[in-house]
Amino acid sequence: QVQVVESGGGLVQAGGSLRVSCAASGTIFSINVMGWYRQAPGKQRELVATITSAGSKNYIDSVKGRFTISTITRDNAKKTVYLQMNSLKPEDTAVYYCNVADNYNNYWGQGTQVTVSS
Repeated sequence: QVQVVESGGGLVQAGGSLRVSCAASGTIFSINVMGWYRQAPGKQRELVATITSAGSKNYIDSVKGRFTISTITRDNAKKTVYLQMNSLKPEDTAVYYCNVADNYNNYWGQGTQVTVSS
């Protein structure tokens, strides 16, 4: 089992930066992929970025060059995935959800609001 807790987000003006974090604990050795999704009002949830256990990263086109996903593992007990968001745009406004996947399950964070004002 993996437990997932998100933090970060908030309100920022267009062009600004924010970072969201997601700490995974439990059987972190079984994690294959960690990623971030977002859901804007009235829209479907979409994948934003992923990083595999081997360090391979993928981003949707609209955030390439602006967002960076990374992970840190501490004491083999907690693995944290970050999403650094720079040059934010109003269209980045959404609830951001962390997702952690192992061989058997997908685990979701509680979601954190990111609001970009114009």
